[in-house]
Amino acid sequence: MLCIMLSSTLIDEVGYLSSDDKAADLLFEVINRRYERKPLIITANRPFQEWNQVFPNASCIVTLLDRLVHHADVTVLEGKSYRLRESEQETAARRKKK
Repeated sequence: MLCIMLSSTLIDEVGYLSSDDKAADLLFEVINRRYERKPLIITANRPFQEWNQVFPNASCIVTLLDRLVHHADVTVLEGKSYRLRESEQETAARRKKK
């Protein structure tokens, strides 16, 4: 029996809030250290084209994205947020009870 342990890192919700240069530098450092070595999973609510708005003053965005998407499987999910949909359903259900 062969057992392989992969040490994956998950970074969730990149782009939820705007970040400063230091945050961009730290994210770059994480991506750079894991680049071609270990798995990295990132979720974001903005397309790559808008990451300059998330990190408005960062000079490393192009290099960061280059390393991030090289060898990557990028999955784009489009549509309404399931959290928003559930919230709307719960609100409608509460209104019906009144």
